[in-house]
Amino acid sequence: MNGVNKLLQNFDDQIQLLKIYERLKHDIHQIWVNSHRDASLYRQILPQTRSYEDHQHGFLGPMMGIYSAWDHVASDYVLFVPCDITYIPSKVVSLLHHALNQDPRAMMSYVAINGTALYPFCLMKRSSAAVIKNHLDKNQLSMKRALTDLHAQVAYFRKHRLFFHSINSLDELQQYQQLNTLKQSEF
Repeated sequence: MNGVNKLLQNFDDQIQLLKIYERLKHDIHQIWVNSHRDASLYRQILPQTRSYEDHQHGFLGPMMGIYSAWDHVASDYVLFVPCDITYIPSKVVSLLHHALNQDPRAMMSYVAINGTALYPFCLMKRSSAAVIKNHLDKNQLSMKRALTDLHAQVAYFRKHRLFFHSINSLDELQQYQQLNTLKQSEF
């Protein structure tokens, strides 16, 4: 979105950071933001927010953010949620845990909404760090390419009339907001 910090934008009726936190606060212990800027703003909005930067500068995609998280988070599991997500399914954390437990080799489970895989919306085990590092060392930045090595499992969700699962441009944001206005006027 031309350098606009998506986490501080209002996609719906709330700033994204608050929307994500409010939706997941009963299922998480800490909130961390992977960002190289605006840490003080995040703490003003949610005082308990912590932030960390990628190990390498420049936007290298979600794999670098996922790998970098393990140096900061003490937990054995981390839920990663894209900052531009428009819909967070109910019971997403428990269903991701359930999917992860379907295969004892699995180090990752990810969300698929209406058949569309959202690899960065995932639950990862700490053991995934070595696999992610191996892919990063080979300059393989695509999460999709790492799925087999991670024995990734899928948590499937459906959402009627979901036109955008994430927002990637100002045009998409405008369209998303217009569609939400139309949906609200129908009720």
